[in-house]
Amino acid sequence: MIKPGRHNAITDVAGLLVGHHHDLSAASGVSVVICPQGAVGGVDVRGSAPGTRETDLLQPENLVRVVNAVALCGGSVYGLAAADGVVRWLAEKGWGFPLEGGQVAPIVPAAALYDLGRGASFVPPTGADWGRAACQAAGDGPVAMGAVGAGCGAMSGGIKGGLGTASAVLASGLTVGALVAVNSLGGVIDPASGRPWEIGRELDGEFGPQGRRAVQLPQAPPGQPGQNTTIGVVATDAAIDKAQAKKLAQMAQDGLARAIRPAHTMYDGDTIFCLGTGQKELPRQEGFFASPQALAITELGQAMADCLARAIVQAVLRAQPLAGMVAFAQLAER
Repeated sequence: MIKPGRHNAITDVAGLLVGHHHDLSAASGVSVVICPQGAVGGVDVRGSAPGTRETDLLQPENLVRVVNAVALCGGSVYGLAAADGVVRWLAEKGWGFPLEGGQVAPIVPAAALYDLGRGASFVPPTGADWGRAACQAAGDGPVAMGAVGAGCGAMSGGIKGGLGTASAVLASGLTVGALVAVNSLGGVIDPASGRPWEIGRELDGEFGPQGRRAVQLPQAPPGQPGQNTTIGVVATDAAIDKAQAKKLAQMAQDGLARAIRPAHTMYDGDTIFCLGTGQKELPRQEGFFASPQALAITELGQAMADCLARAIVQAVLRAQPLAGMVAFAQLAER
């Protein structure tokens, strides 16, 4: 029996902190997932217009195994500068890849989404200070959703996008979680029914009254190159290696593709990171032809895909209207 964690948020994965910073007038922001003890990382990029930092080092064949944070940034190419503030903040804590003389190099992969032109100025005043502010706001409790952090200026399929999170505790005792900023060309709402494509993934009534509504959608704007992207993090408290983290990120993308249609387009930069905090051992299954952890990874990947889909639905249902973008809650019922 799968159920949500205590906060139904990625912070239910032991060893993770989450913080947001945003500027409503600028319609942009940043969200950060911090791993104080480090976490094994992986990434999968499927959109054709990504904006990323430090993704190559996450490939299984490369040296660095542990990351210290992941930054999800509004502001497109300008927004990646927020990761500099995350690096500096982590360095002050002594969290990072160990160097000589007691110094550290914090490892902070990042991805950005396009929200330019939605606020008071075309380019939001993002920078290292935004990343630092998100770190200072980080905690291990409930996570705000909607027009917050990296989802502040997000748009999805012609209506307000946002930031969402969800978690699940598996029968094995392992926990998975997802955090996602939805700024997609495709829609989260099925135009035929007026309800989210993945409404059936709901656990324990988490979508609330908005999840029971069927709405009339406005006409979605045509796609423009590079102006969309869904970026997120999935995580588990299991002990995984880099190859397994990459596989789990790949499987999690299936949840994105179910919840947003179309997904992985030429206009999106869909990027999903995976973190394993190593708090619990993966179950093993013995057998001559079986990889001992194959079943456990398969179950984790399926749960992460479902968790990411639920977080995507939450991002849109919880979104607040901003900068002329109409939120789901404002749409007329069918």
